[in-house]
Amino acid sequence: MALHFVVDAPLTEAVGGLLTLTGAEAHHAATVRRVRVGETVTVGDGAGVWTTGTVESTGPRAVGIRVIAHEEVPRAVPRLVLVQALAKGGRDESAVQAATELGVDEVVPWQAARSVSRWDAAKAVKGVARWSGIVREAAKQAHRTWIPAVGAPVTTGALAARAGARMLVLDPTADAALTSVELDAADSRDLVLVVGPEGGIAPEELDALGAAGATAVRLGDTVLRSSTAGPAALAVLNGRLGRW
Repeated sequence: MALHFVVDAPLTEAVGGLLTLTGAEAHHAATVRRVRVGETVTVGDGAGVWTTGTVESTGPRAVGIRVIAHEEVPRAVPRLVLVQALAKGGRDESAVQAATELGVDEVVPWQAARSVSRWDAAKAVKGVARWSGIVREAAKQAHRTWIPAVGAPVTTGALAARAGARMLVLDPTADAALTSVELDAADSRDLVLVVGPEGGIAPEELDALGAAGATAVRLGDTVLRSSTAGPAALAVLNGRLGRW
């Protein structure tokens, strides 16, 4: 598989044109990955544009790529959104990384009642930036054309008020299994997965989300950690929606 790189600006170079990697991505390509002249690479802009090209020149500050193919990939429908409760020990970050590799379209940090980790205003800014970096690198590693968005941290009240989405709350005590929920790949509403912290989702939070129209679902007979529950559910949804 060709090496893949990501740029922050829109990719507009047509077939036959010259695309130049600069900055950190050029350094990564030339110094870390050691691309060679004549090698085929791919470049994405994280917003659905996928370019394939042949390396014409290399240097630590600029890598020239002659475009041989240019493709625009539409965003998947429905969008898969992971609402991940803040968790200790980096488990939330592990979940975000794996979820990105598994095709999530947006991740949202959730300050759940039982979250041991707490974000004040300053930590929230740093936390979102940290998650955004994790998402970018995971999307790049997975050769994704769309880089998932990282939303602002939400409270349970804000989560319950999220309009126009279908919400599934992962709860090991739920009667319904995720595999039994009816899904429609043509449904354009966001499909939102809610994952609680290590201590579980508090009863009052389950009530609030249920009153807002969310459906509680379980993955199986075992209780998964917060770092694995979301990715496991996404794997199930990918199969159910025909993406895998």
